[in-house]
Amino acid sequence: MTAKRPAILVVNDDGIFSPGIRALALALAEVADVVVVAPDVEQSAVGHGITIRRPLRFKHTAAAGFGDLPAYRVDGTPADCVVLGVHLLGQPDLVVSGINLGLNLGDDLTHSGTVAAAIEGLAMGVPALALSQQGSPGGEYTFGASAAYAARLARRVLQEGLPPRVLLNVNFPHGEAAGVRVTRLGEHHWKDSLLTRQDPEGRDYHWVAGVSTAPDAADLGTDYGAVHAGWISVTPVRLDLTARDLLGEVASYVPDI
Repeated sequence: MTAKRPAILVVNDDGIFSPGIRALALALAEVADVVVVAPDVEQSAVGHGITIRRPLRFKHTAAAGFGDLPAYRVDGTPADCVVLGVHLLGQPDLVVSGINLGLNLGDDLTHSGTVAAAIEGLAMGVPALALSQQGSPGGEYTFGASAAYAARLARRVLQEGLPPRVLLNVNFPHGEAAGVRVTRLGEHHWKDSLLTRQDPEGRDYHWVAGVSTAPDAADLGTDYGAVHAGWISVTPVRLDLTARDLLGEVASYVPDI
């Protein structure tokens, strides 16, 4: 009797036509049965939004370059894709989100659609990986080595599992990697600014902009420091935001009713 292959749900936030998700899905097909469910348009930085005020469309897509792999597009968020994928296609053994065009480091995880899809997988009881790729200085992306490593990592996670409510956030450097480092989230964040301009009718409109900052950029123990030094960064992220070390302190001053 042939053992049943594991099942992987592949999602992203760059949209179903992104080259990153195509390279990832094709590589993962070597280790599992893969189904792709992705947004029909780019959904970068939407965070963990779930669509509840309108219906969602779930359509098979044969023109996105996935070959024989079943692929579906959703007119919603990355988290929506996980919800529909699990409920309509069955519970997978692993959710893999990516490969994102651009890194997701430090505080980026709070707004990343890539990471949000992995979190939604955890919320539905499925182990999850979030994968992101650094572009070259010229803004080009190559996914061959990253997708191959993702397949190796996915195989190991399928064999060994992950602790409950823990995902792996993986960032790949551009070019050949020096190796792999298990890191913590660094202090990288975006210092927001607002650009206000006027349209041809004289009405104000606004662009949210920002400058990337990383005070601990030289620390190779952080995700930012490792990937910018040429290493693959693998960060275990626990879905528990409780500041446990502050429970006693907060209890000492919150007023009673």
